[in-house]
Amino acid sequence: MPDLVVDFITSLDGYASAEGWPGFWGLEGPEYLGWLAESPEGAWPVLMGANTYRLMHGFTEAGEPGTDALTGMTKIVFSSTLDDPLEWENSRLVSGDPVEAVRELKANGDSPMRTIGSLMLCRTLMAAGLVDRFRVVMFPVITGATGAERIYDGYPDVALDMVDARTFDGRIQLVEYVPRVLDGPPDAG
Repeated sequence: MPDLVVDFITSLDGYASAEGWPGFWGLEGPEYLGWLAESPEGAWPVLMGANTYRLMHGFTEAGEPGTDALTGMTKIVFSSTLDDPLEWENSRLVSGDPVEAVRELKANGDSPMRTIGSLMLCRTLMAAGLVDRFRVVMFPVITGATGAERIYDGYPDVALDMVDARTFDGRIQLVEYVPRVLDGPPDAG
């Protein structure tokens, strides 16, 4: 059964974006961009919601560094607000229940998958127990005054077992975990 990796790019304080800040908070460096370009996950289908689809498509059209490779990737877009055909090439629209669609992709697919952004989609897939790995790339900024889209609000309790950690360009931290959704806090005993 193919794995699903939830992939987040965040500020240190857990925001997905911040008003007035550029993509990657303007801190992408050669090591990080090289890792993105060479990552084997680049060939995996990317799952995203409508908001992320619109945002990332805009970034690629504007030539934002590190986003040009997204155009060639297979993109599965979950939305009840977008219509077929989607404008961005290699994009497929799924308007039904994302949990059922991802269960089917995992049961019948042959390729691992990953997400980009899509906070609500990722939260829904995590709560359904469909996420096999949880990867976070933290940029060294705190965006308390301008931060938008708090990533972890509304998540269930989740235990995380670390399987990888790496630093790019001496400042960007990647951490990767295997998640376990919990019914609540672990017993203190």
